[in-house]
Amino acid sequence: MSTHAGYRSPADCPAVIPVFPLPGALLLPRGQMPLNIFEPRYLAMVDDALRTDRVIGMIQPDPEGSGGSPMNPRLYRVGCLGRLTQFAETGDGRYLISLTGISRFRIESELATASAYRRCQVSYDDFAVDFAARAGEERVDREGVLKALRDFVESNDLKVDWAGIEEAPNEALVNALCMMSPFGVREKQAMLEAQDLKTRAEILIAVTQMELVRGSGPEPTLQ
Repeated sequence: MSTHAGYRSPADCPAVIPVFPLPGALLLPRGQMPLNIFEPRYLAMVDDALRTDRVIGMIQPDPEGSGGSPMNPRLYRVGCLGRLTQFAETGDGRYLISLTGISRFRIESELATASAYRRCQVSYDDFAVDFAARAGEERVDREGVLKALRDFVESNDLKVDWAGIEEAPNEALVNALCMMSPFGVREKQAMLEAQDLKTRAEILIAVTQMELVRGSGPEPTLQ
C-alpha cells in the first residue's frame, strides 16, 4: 500500500495536528491501526478530524518524562501521523475507526488550546524516507525476521497465517509485526524511531530474542 495520494512529501502534511497519546500503540507509515474511541475528548477529536483534514497524530506518553500529569502526560518527541480511513459509530456512543499511517513526525512545541484534546506543532523533515513506499526493503534480513517470528510463535503456542506472511513484502511484514508485537512502550518507541527499515527489523529481532531468553529462564520465586 502506498502513502495516500495527497501526501507525497513533508510539505504536504499539516504543521499543526491533534495528538492522541496512547501507550503501546505503534503506528507506522502505510500501516493500519484500528482504534476504539470512547473518551469524550477523543470523540471530539475524531469529530473535528472528520470535519477537516481527517488526520490524527499517534504518539506514546514517555514513562520516564517529568512535568506532565495523569491527564496530560509528557510525550515522546516522535510519533506518526495517520489519516482516518474507516469510521463507524456504535449504539453506545463509541467510535470504531482505523488510521492509515502517513509519516512520522517530531514535535516542535505543544500549543495552548481551548479544545479538550492536545494539539502540537510538528515537523516531518527528518522522515522524508517515509513517503517512499518499500524504501530499503532489499537490506532487510528477512530470514532473521522470520526465524524470530517462528521462535516466538512456537514459544507462545500461537497460530499465524504463514501463507500470508510468506507473501508479504518486507516493509509490510516488518511494520505489521512491529505494530502487533506485545512489547513495551520503550521497545515500540525504538522501533518507531529507527532510521530505516533495516534498523527497525534488527530492533524487532533483538527485542524478540531478549523476550524469548527472559521467557525461558527459571520461574520467579514468590516472596
